[in-house]
Amino acid sequence: MSTIETKLAELGVTLPDAPAPAANYVPFVQSGNLVHVSGQISNGPEGLIKGRLGDTMSVEDGAKAAKTCAIALLAQLKAACGGDIDRLVRVVKLNAFVASAPDFHDQPKVVNGASDFLVEALGDIGRHARSAVGVAALPLGVAVEIDAVFEIA
Repeated sequence: MSTIETKLAELGVTLPDAPAPAANYVPFVQSGNLVHVSGQISNGPEGLIKGRLGDTMSVEDGAKAAKTCAIALLAQLKAACGGDIDRLVRVVKLNAFVASAPDFHDQPKVVNGASDFLVEALGDIGRHARSAVGVAALPLGVAVEIDAVFEIA
């Protein structure tokens, strides 16, 4: 087991198989040492995590949904690295989209669910730049979608 996967196991996380794309796009693109991973939607053991923050979901529930996106991002990264996730040099950037009621303004607190998890799991290489954007709706009614850029060796 890789060093990163050992740390994930200590946190009670096992990377799932990388989800297949749902339309006419690829799950990731490598350009040089950068891997751009397509948006991963909030999806847990019981299925899609749906809702709208400030309406049908709390910030805490949104943060848990964002964490599931981060786990899926790492699963895609592992696939991009041919199964060797220890090639990860650092998380560069997250672009996060949060389904939000018009008067909801805590998108950064929701996205902290992904950011905090990546730092806990990866240490300093998990620290990243990010955007946290509120949107009216996301595909399939999910609460959160996040894409990412990773640097690999």
